Amino acid sequence: MSTKVLVTGGSGYIGSHTLVDLIENGYEVISVDNNSRSTIGMLEGVEKITGEKIKNYKVDLCNFEETRAIFEENPNIKGVIHFAAYKAVGESVENPLLYFHNNMQSLINVLQCIEEFEIENFVFSSSCTVYGNPDKIPVTEETPRKQAESPYGLTKQMGEQMIEAFAASNKKVNSILLRYFNPAGAHASALIGELPIDRPQNLTPVITQTAIGKIPQLTVFGNDYSTRDGSCIRDMIHVCDLAHAHTLALNYLFAQKNKTNCEVFNIGSGDGITVLESIQAFEETTGKKLNYVIGARRPGDVIAIYANNDKARAELGWIPKYNIKDIMKSAWNWELYIEKMPTHLQLPTKRLN
Repeated sequence: MSTKVLVTGGSGYIGSHTLVDLIENGYEVISVDNNSRSTIGMLEGVEKITGEKIKNYKVDLCNFEETRAIFEENPNIKGVIHFAAYKAVGESVENPLLYFHNNMQSLINVLQCIEEFEIENFVFSSSCTVYGNPDKIPVTEETPRKQAESPYGLTKQMGEQMIEAFAASNKKVNSILLRYFNPAGAHASALIGELPIDRPQNLTPVITQTAIGKIPQLTVFGNDYSTRDGSCIRDMIHVCDLAHAHTLALNYLFAQKNKTNCEVFNIGSGDGITVLESIQAFEETTGKKLNYVIGARRPGDVIAIYANNDKARAELGWIPKYNIKDIMKSAWNWELYIEKMPTHLQLPTKRLN
């Protein structure tokens, strides 16, 4: 019998790609997603790619009783991967209480169920935002957590601290915190990818939506930073590489290779690329010229960050396969697919608060 894993936020961008990777590596999966920030179209895409029907619970994880019912109905869950969270930096600055409530309460409820139902393996979707504006790059897992630049980043810091405290009190649960950098791109099939609600805030979908005409003009937020071309530096990681890191993290836990019951891994390409370089990579890969302007700096943005991924390579056996041009090519193919996607599978045009 295959090992059953619960994936929260399974209809989301990273969650859907991770469902595919888990299935392709022999895991049995169940999903929970209330689709407030996602669409059932992603699960349909997963099913087309894998040939597997995905069981999904449309549950708000902030509701403890409904969350607990999932665990009660599935007593043989062996691991949990927790993605479910709001993640837009700009929106978190505008509405911090929404982020504190949703991201923290859902995590608390999941951890309570993990403890009650004695599930021993937990992987948490964390973020490089926990490093704030680091004094030195690339960042390692030992780089201190500085003041978060956004309420979203603060929820990831608090989430990590909650899990660390939980691990200290419950030695039976083994946790991994995956700090990922800037997920981008889409599955090679173009059947799943990033589908933002309303106007996207991540760079890659802004690029593709500008290229296809949904956004009239792309704004580069600042060109006066102390970087090689004045724009912010990010570590762009292909979403399929990121998804595979979760499978490897579970493999690592099930093989009992962990040295402590709460470990941290950076999941990033290890290369820093500027916003302007990302635009250039898209133009070179697709032959599409982008209409963009330089604007003012955006509140909440970190100036420059990219990963030292040596630990993930050495201990998880994780090796990223895709580069920035692969990211841009797959993201563009996904954008073209969205144009043909049935309306009922697409996200609403208004952000749901």
